[in-house]
Amino acid sequence: MLSITSSQSVQNCEGASRREFLRVGALGLGGLTLPHLIATRASAGEGNDILTGKSVVMLNLQGGPTHIETFDPKMTAPREYRAMFGETKTSLPGVTFGSHFPMLGKLAHKMAVVRSFKHGNGSHAAAAALVAAGGNPTKACMGSLFARLAGMNNTRTGLPNNTLVVPAAMGERYKKFNAVPSRITGTGDLPDAYGAFDPSKGSDILNDMQLNLPDGRFEDRRGLLSQLDELKRFADKGGVESASEFEKQAFDVILGGVSKVFDLSDEDPRWLERYDTGHIKIPKGLPKKKKNGKAIPGFSPEALGKQMMMARRLCEAGCGFVTVTNTGWDMHGNAFGVDDGMPILGPAVDKAVSAFIEDCESRGLSEKILLVITGEFGRTPRINSKGGRDHWGRLCTLAFAGGGLKMGQVIGQSDKTASSPSADLVTNNMLLGTVMHTLFDIPNLRLRNNFPAEIQQIITNSQPIKQLV
Repeated sequence: MLSITSSQSVQNCEGASRREFLRVGALGLGGLTLPHLIATRASAGEGNDILTGKSVVMLNLQGGPTHIETFDPKMTAPREYRAMFGETKTSLPGVTFGSHFPMLGKLAHKMAVVRSFKHGNGSHAAAAALVAAGGNPTKACMGSLFARLAGMNNTRTGLPNNTLVVPAAMGERYKKFNAVPSRITGTGDLPDAYGAFDPSKGSDILNDMQLNLPDGRFEDRRGLLSQLDELKRFADKGGVESASEFEKQAFDVILGGVSKVFDLSDEDPRWLERYDTGHIKIPKGLPKKKKNGKAIPGFSPEALGKQMMMARRLCEAGCGFVTVTNTGWDMHGNAFGVDDGMPILGPAVDKAVSAFIEDCESRGLSEKILLVITGEFGRTPRINSKGGRDHWGRLCTLAFAGGGLKMGQVIGQSDKTASSPSADLVTNNMLLGTVMHTLFDIPNLRLRNNFPAEIQQIITNSQPIKQLV
């Protein structure tokens, strides 16, 4: 907890004391304390040589996305196997995506799609945890592994290095939408302190600094916390000049880190519109037609565009690992089937992810941020009687964009019915290796002796997907 206090009580021209302004409550930045922050910043650079300065955004399509309707349409297969809605051409010759990804199709040359990812587990919780951990023996998700070596917080901004962005983090109106983050953010054998920071949980950063910004935060400055405005005015009037160096550093963290990330007032309205998925809604009559129809409204992807924009902002501010959740992909047919789920979830992913890729490129961040799209498993090749597909761990969805890796390719092949890999098998360890080799300078990490040997060996011994590096 970060409590910023002063024993002094110097009045400013508005009658408020410096002590009053410096005491901004407990800033729960992933377990950061002010003494730890200052100590870390005093030794800035120590240990930073193991980091590449890059970030990873993991978009988890919760429930198990169909690999056929997303990135492997299989239109030459028999009708009961091929993509239900057909295919769309891409910018890569001879490569097609599912028909709900036309914008991503135009950006295929900036992506790498894996059609041969397999882990074999068809159970939701177990498979989700397996993929999130990259199969590592500690069972800690990749974000926690990263935080264990990189530190819980960015030494420059104080932001958590491992952050979770669920719909509820985008405002009160999105709290009704589903998320099951526990499956993909577990710390395994690591201490809970290395878990993902979740700004939707009512943690100290929200309770004490009240950064639970209203829905309008994506539109105008009214979304800023009043205390932050007061702190800024206080600093602008020279109120920080008399503060100790210790206190100045605390101001720097708050005003230079937290506020900038959560203040979207400087976003170009055109980009706000480009990301926006608020218009993609559940048809009113659909839940009544389904056995588990009561769950369907919670699968709305209305917040996904804002989640992806926030992920970019977090990475830009120094957060190393961001997990974004999007639910509804368990398309058996009892709730969503492929027939009614893809026309809702597919366009949202298409718009939000394509906006993210273009936004990163426009800001010169394509080399600095790696996007990974995955889920816990794929779906059965054969369409069932309910217009859905069932659990399938033998072939899974996996796609990448950015991070300085080799894009513009399809890696691996599936067999003729998209049932299993037929060439260039990609495993969980390869996913782990790709992520960790993006985040860490592996040769330098191998030379260090001040990290837990098991974690160090897990990361340095992992092997990335060879076609990407």
